[in-house]
Amino acid sequence: MSALLQSLATPDDGTQVDEVTLAAIMRDGLPGPRSEAWKYTSLRALERRRFGVAAAAPPAFDAALLAAIPAPRLVFVNGRVDTAASDVAVLPAGLDFGPTSAAAHARTDAPLHPTDCATAGGADAVFARLAAALGGDGLRLRVAAGIVVDAPLHLVCIGTASSDADVAWHLRHVIDVAADAAVTLVEHQLADGAHRHLDNARHQIHVGAGARLTHARVQRGADGATSLLRTDATLDARAAYHRVDLELGAGLSRHELNVRLAGDGARLTANGVLAATGRRHVDTRLGIEHVARDTACELLWRGLGEGRGRVVFYGGITIHAGADGSDANLSNKNLLLSADAEIDTQPVLVIHADEVKAAHGATVGQLDAGAMFYLRSRGLPEDAARRLLTAAFVREPLAAVGDGPLRDRLQAQLDAVLGGLDAP
Repeated sequence: MSALLQSLATPDDGTQVDEVTLAAIMRDGLPGPRSEAWKYTSLRALERRRFGVAAAAPPAFDAALLAAIPAPRLVFVNGRVDTAASDVAVLPAGLDFGPTSAAAHARTDAPLHPTDCATAGGADAVFARLAAALGGDGLRLRVAAGIVVDAPLHLVCIGTASSDADVAWHLRHVIDVAADAAVTLVEHQLADGAHRHLDNARHQIHVGAGARLTHARVQRGADGATSLLRTDATLDARAAYHRVDLELGAGLSRHELNVRLAGDGARLTANGVLAATGRRHVDTRLGIEHVARDTACELLWRGLGEGRGRVVFYGGITIHAGADGSDANLSNKNLLLSADAEIDTQPVLVIHADEVKAAHGATVGQLDAGAMFYLRSRGLPEDAARRLLTAAFVREPLAAVGDGPLRDRLQAQLDAVLGGLDAP
């Protein structure tokens, strides 16, 4: 058994543990190099590490991190809910927004795929299964039928330096948007100081018939941190799920996004930017299933490899038998900004139905030499020209959240990262 699993399997903080799932995890172990799902993301360094349990009380952090994040907001620090920093006092009728630990049934799950990752997937799904077995807290978001929530809700997860050993936490977030409801969730993963903690989380999302969920996520963890996330979403008839993911931080980050378009006319827009700067390793894996008729997905992803960074992208779309009228589109374009960076991309399209429209493609290249020459000829320094072209390249995915203040804030996050790019 790896040192990692030994340390994670023995929490001493009173967490309610699913012993059956935990025993199965110990038996299966971690995925190795022969696992196709982990082929380009090695866990050899991580499996030798040990992590402690975060302190029961959330540690102090720099309050400036919350200066631009308005209420309503729910704040977790090193995996512990911080009630003082959170602000959920004023909520509209029909909205339940708070920590799962405060709910009457804290471990009640939203509807998921027919095969839940807590019991299937073996070693490939080990971290999602750990979140199911060990996760004691997280976000609980439920919107009643027909309720339209105007103000965005904010989920803030902060990793902060600890005087103790590196720690790990496992959060389980449950989001249920009932029929004909609408809500916007903005997720912030932030760092306060240097640390090498392990942040493991799992989202369980259900969007009811005719409902709409807009979901923006910005991951800016510490350079030495490990950030692991699995999202499982189910969309009912005519449901719309619009999301954008900005992977801008952490030393090792992996997001498995699985969406099941289970109802006729369901719509998914899932865009993202993967920025592997410095020595960062960014891994994103999509699993989109068209199950019902007349469903649609639009997937627009952009990757940047700079320094010795590495981007890994897998875009899987399956159109099941009977899902006639499906419309699926995947575009993954990537920029190599240095000779030592690496990008691995694999678009996969599997079709078992007739009368569908589907397209997918992936490219890896460098900045256009002609565009660079044009900007330089107009007096821009080389660094400024590179940043201008790179910023234009990654701007398109933000369309998933439309125009307005949210898009402007996401653009500012991207600009901050692009401003720190080194010259080639």
